[in-house]
Amino acid sequence: MVESTESLKDQLIAILDDKKAEQVSIIDLQKKSILADYLLIASAQSSRQLYAIAEHIGIELKRQDIMPIIDGTPPTDWVVVDAGDIIVHLFRPEARAFYNLEKMWSTIITPEQDDEAPSSAVH
Repeated sequence: MVESTESLKDQLIAILDDKKAEQVSIIDLQKKSILADYLLIASAQSSRQLYAIAEHIGIELKRQDIMPIIDGTPPTDWVVVDAGDIIVHLFRPEARAFYNLEKMWSTIITPEQDDEAPSSAVH
């Protein structure tokens, strides 16, 4: 059983590294969304590598009594592994550039920021 979300995040990053995932990004969502605590985003050079990484993550999560939801069927350029508090997005480089999740999540406006916006701002 995983001791904490931080520990699970570190374990998943180690798996990504071990399986040769590239350009691993960690997005802390704890103060941005109730969706999850973290998004992990990584690239793989082939669909085969995407599925190998997702399968290995799934096996490791099940060993820790976490039942992941893995979405993305061959052939695809994007696989998602939902581990509850952590969501792992695995992309082929072209798809990652197209969807650009890092940019989307970096431009989140919190309610506090929204309250500070001028009243003429478009919502």
